[in-house]
Amino acid sequence: MDFMDPGPLLSGAAISMVGMAIFFYGKKMQQIKSLGIGLALMIFPIFVHSILWMWLIAVGCIAGLYILPQSA
Repeated sequence: MDFMDPGPLLSGAAISMVGMAIFFYGKKMQQIKSLGIGLALMIFPIFVHSILWMWLIAVGCIAGLYILPQSA
């Protein structure tokens, strides 16, 4: 990872903040799906260093909120 390039760092921070908001929403509403997706959005930017892949995975996770069935 190139630490002189701010793109992956800022993208990871933005995605993690969205994940944190989804996680807190899931905690408040007691929805396992939102908890899991929020947690995934907070953690995966640590391991992915490509901006394109980072945003594609984030869009896929957020789309999963709407596609996956509601848990009981």
